Amino acid sequence: MNPQVSVVIATYERRELLLRCVDALLAQTLPAPRFEIVIVDDGSSRATREQVMAALSARRRLRRAPTLRFLWLPANRGPAAARNHGILAARGAVIAFTDDDTLPRPDWLAAGLAAIRHGADAVAGAVEVPLPAVPTDYERDAAGLSNAGFVTANCFVRRDLLGTVGGFDERFRCAWREDTDLCFRLRASGAVVRASHAARVVHPVRPARWGVSLAQQRKVMFDALLYKKFPQGYRRYVRARPPWAYYAAVAAGLCALVNALAGLWPLAIASLAAWLGIGAAFASRRLAHTSHSPRHVAEMVVTSFLIPWVSVYWRTRGALHFRVPFV
Repeated sequence: MNPQVSVVIATYERRELLLRCVDALLAQTLPAPRFEIVIVDDGSSRATREQVMAALSARRRLRRAPTLRFLWLPANRGPAAARNHGILAARGAVIAFTDDDTLPRPDWLAAGLAAIRHGADAVAGAVEVPLPAVPTDYERDAAGLSNAGFVTANCFVRRDLLGTVGGFDERFRCAWREDTDLCFRLRASGAVVRASHAARVVHPVRPARWGVSLAQQRKVMFDALLYKKFPQGYRRYVRARPPWAYYAAVAAGLCALVNALAGLWPLAIASLAAWLGIGAAFASRRLAHTSHSPRHVAEMVVTSFLIPWVSVYWRTRGALHFRVPFV
């Protein structure tokens, strides 16, 4: 008999985190015959793939283990494409999505299925993000997942409905906005999307390298795609506004450079002061209620002056790539 629900997990080079997530799924209160776990490796190295397959083989031999399936894509195509691959292979009438770095609560699947049975076509579960008493800026930013609504860290969708709307849009090449886009399309199709506070997963914050906020700016490129598809939904539900302070910082920096090259030193100094003031205010906001360790303070100061330039670059690139007037 086919399982009631298929858990689809996209993964890439995260062996330890993935296996931790699988172990949490093996502890579900939902009886093992009623669900399956479909893991889609999005082009990890051969060594990672072999290590994961060996670990999964050992877990398959556990008493009352659910069906564990491992699929591998030969090239990295992004989580949206990987999840679509998992959807096509899934056998359950309901698809449950979570990320490889989460820890689903033992009653996660049972609670999600209960919400579906009570009339929902899709369910947005709750995400818990534990933080230290004094978090870093990166950790505080990651905690935004707990208020993000419909996210692939924790959601359930009827499989036939996923087929109707065409699954995930594979143009979203990184883990950003592809779930919001799916939610918008589900609602546009007339689907009933509800929240379930009972279906919970824990999402511990992963360690991050110094300056990670600069690399994260690349994600904003895909805001342009979401805005192109759903301009009103983007402004209303994402609540994203143009970062005028970023544009002001870039403009002030460019004015300082141009005026200095032209020998207009009073204007150059005034523009430089404006750029320094915007950067200092940004760093101060990011340091409010976060760690004041010397390493973290240094990171906030340096990246606060660089982020506006990197962000404006990716916003402009997204607008040009997706051909949309996006600011």
